[in-house]
This record gives sequence, C-alpha cells and structure tokens, in this order.
Amino acid sequence: MGMWHDFPTTKEEITQTFKAIGIDGINYEEFFITDYETEIEGIYDYLSEYASINELNYLAEKIQDMTRHDCERFESAIQLGEHCDSLKSLINLTDNLDCFDYLDGVCDNYDLGYYWLEESGCYDTKSMGFLHTYFDYERFGRDISLEESGVFTHKGYIRSNGESFNEEYDGVNIPDEYKVFSLPKAKVLTKKLY
Repeated sequence: MGMWHDFPTTKEEITQTFKAIGIDGINYEEFFITDYETEIEGIYDYLSEYASINELNYLAEKIQDMTRHDCERFESAIQLGEHCDSLKSLINLTDNLDCFDYLDGVCDNYDLGYYWLEESGCYDTKSMGFLHTYFDYERFGRDISLEESGVFTHKGYIRSNGESFNEEYDGVNIPDEYKVFSLPKAKVLTKKLY
C-alpha cells in the first residue's frame, strides 16, 4: 500500500504517512518511493526510489524559500546539466545559483542576439546608424550560445559564469531543522549468564 506525501514536511506528518502505509520501523522498515510529481522541470530524472526522506525535505525547503526568478534559474541550471547528479548536488545547487547567468525570456538564438545587441548595453548600435538594422540577430545569438556553452530552456537562457561552486552540504550532515525521519534503533535482547 502507498500514498502521496507533500514536501516540505514535518516529523508528525511523515510519521502519520508511514503509519498509514504500515511502516513502523520495527516490523517493517523498508520502503521506496514509486513516483514524484513536481513543477520543477528536469528534477524528476535525479530523484530515485530510495531517496533519503530527510534530503528530500531539505531540498524541498530550500526550493520553497526561493524567489520565482531563482526557482526559474534553478530549473534552467538543472537543464544545463551541471551539478545536478544527486540530491546532494541539487541541494548544493540551490545555494550556488550565482554561478549561473540567467536571461529570463531569452528562449532562442534570435532572442539572445537581440538581447546582446539591443538590450545589454554592450554595443553602441546608435553609432551604426541604420546599418544596425541589417544585423543578423539569430546568427549572432547562435555564435554566443556556442561560445558560452549556454542552454535555451522554455523559460530563458542559462550559462555558467565561471564563479566557484561551493559545496556546503556534504551529503551526510543534514541540518537538524530539516530532519523529519529516522528509523527507531533496534532493540537488542541480552540474557544474563550465571
């Protein structure tokens, strides 16, 4: 038997879910996750059936605390494919979004070329006069995306910016405020020998 459970969660909520499906940690302590539903595109591929409940909660709390813009940058960084091969990596990714440049709404080569020429302020198109209207935005954008190894997502364009990726979370020491589940310690019966 199984049931859906929302994250982030609390100790009380996860205990109720486990009781409802018959997991008490003594007689039956094994469980697995059969499915995930999430609005974060691409994250599903990195969530396993034997994922740590505490790590899932830690990640869900960090995602919940993000702004809409940071959430879109996080989702786009996952699609870029860097630092997202495990729950540990995804948790660390939430704290390292400044390692990526994200252009919201820039979804193809034309948009990227147009952004760099017309909106970024890097080029003085006014000094070109009417000649700048002959510029091939799409081709320019393609060259930029190839040079930067950037990726277009349905929400925007993302690239690594060379900032140092810092791994605060070591994959083991989850802060206590995110821990919601632990199996009870096994009771060991001993007999006195005389």
